[in-house]
Amino acid sequence: MQDPLAFIIAFAQMAAAFALLNGVLTTIGQGRIVSSAIESIARQPEAAGTIRTTMFIGLGIAETSGIYGLLIAFILLFANPLIPIYMQFAG
Repeated sequence: MQDPLAFIIAFAQMAAAFALLNGVLTTIGQGRIVSSAIESIARQPEAAGTIRTTMFIGLGIAETSGIYGLLIAFILLFANPLIPIYMQFAG
């Protein structure tokens, strides 16, 4: 049987990669938010203030999602909570 600690570390690295994928998808989502807002302002210039405000709220929420993904990746890579639990039961 392989070392369970190596399995925990490998799984944590794969999970961190998936969490960092969130950052790529966040960038694509932010581009769509801005392009839709620009298109909406071009169609209805009188509603530019409302559209701009809604756009900035959406960008803030999307950016927060990317930061959370980065935070989860850092926790999994550098402060993995599963390793101390394994060490406690292993020896």
